[in-house]
Amino acid sequence: MSEIRVVIIEDHDLTRIGLRVALNQQEGIAVVGIAAGGREGLALLRRLRPDVAIVDIGLPDMDGIELTRQFKAGPAAEEAKGEAEENLAPTRILMLTMHDTEDAVMAAFAAGADSYSVKDVEVSPLVEAIRLTHSGQVWIDPAIARLVLQQAQKAMPLAVGAGKGDNYAQVLEMTPLTDRELEVLELIVGGHSNAAIAEELYITVGTVKTHVCNILNKLSASDRTQAAVRALRTGLVK
Repeated sequence: MSEIRVVIIEDHDLTRIGLRVALNQQEGIAVVGIAAGGREGLALLRRLRPDVAIVDIGLPDMDGIELTRQFKAGPAAEEAKGEAEENLAPTRILMLTMHDTEDAVMAAFAAGADSYSVKDVEVSPLVEAIRLTHSGQVWIDPAIARLVLQQAQKAMPLAVGAGKGDNYAQVLEMTPLTDRELEVLELIVGGHSNAAIAEELYITVGTVKTHVCNILNKLSASDRTQAAVRALRTGLVK
């Protein structure tokens, strides 16, 4: 399996260097570039086209939201379209920030960020966030997961279902979630990683992955975020 190529764009020297050292020690991840400013970072992304870019929202010369907007809307967008046709993954943006306010979070996603994490995240969940983001899934830090999911629920009522109630009640009558799957689903809605779910429920990460797969199949969801939104809309999780 090829390595996930990562670029770090962060203006705080210790954070930037610490992330590079920590991530380079992880199997399957290689930091291929770093930048301390937004304009430098944007040029780096366009030149290197990494798999995942970790972008600080509070960069001094161009904030992470504007960097993401320009990268997603500029020449990279056309290149990404060509890459998709060739089955090559586009660069995905993992926004890293101290801000967990609604405005900051929603602005980041509106600009095109793929995932969102607060800066004080531990290395293990950050690595999982990178891997999930690289695979095309949305990773949302547990501290802000419910905020984003509730906003997604309001913003795209038709995009994740067929109508009021999504008609998932009928589907679930045929293939109901088990008690354990409901427990896992509730933790997914809370923004927990697979490792955190395993620790919470005293089961292995492999078992968690099996439950998550079953949940996605039963909810006809393509990823964890879509499953969480559907769980909230149907009342499976309050």
